[in-house]
Amino acid sequence: QVQLVESGGGLVQAGGSPRLSCATSGRFFSSYTMAWFRQAPGKEREFVAVIVIGSGNTDYDDSVKGRFTISRDNANNTMYLQMNSLKPENTAVYSCAARERYNSPSRYYTDPSRFAYWGQGTQVTVSS
Repeated sequence: QVQLVESGGGLVQAGGSPRLSCATSGRFFSSYTMAWFRQAPGKEREFVAVIVIGSGNTDYDDSVKGRFTISRDNANNTMYLQMNSLKPENTAVYSCAARERYNSPSRYYTDPSRFAYWGQGTQVTVSS
């Protein structure tokens, strides 16, 4: 069974740099594409970042490029999201997601419905 558990959220001042973690259960991790999504109050879930299995390519939403960094540690079955220069508008529940490898040139991974497995989410609140 695939399990994802996020941690590292909380109350952060604007300009802060927290790191989110997504701990996973076992042997699927090294063969799955992993991503971060977020959902602000009253808004739909939106793509933040992805790290694609196989190629190792990363991609980001334009709003976080240059400030957020996604990474994975296959030895420890954990994915991270380093967030820098946080803004109040970054306040949201951040969730990690996983899916089996899928070869496509499209940015399919920006669609949350393309991911089968989800963590429970971690709240990040940025105060001004």
